[in-house]
Amino acid sequence: MKATAIRLALGLVVGGLLGYGWYRLVGCSTGACPLTATPLRGISYGAFMGLIWALAR
Repeated sequence: MKATAIRLALGLVVGGLLGYGWYRLVGCSTGACPLTATPLRGISYGAFMGLIWALAR
């Protein structure tokens, strides 16, 4: 049970960091990109993807 919680938390954190990194490195200068227009969206999308990855393992 504890290992599962750690894996899920790690997936959220790593995904969020990668989402923020994507926002900073690739981003969107016009604000028209739905996933990278703001840092919050990038972090949220990354965290969601990290959660899916953690649940698939």
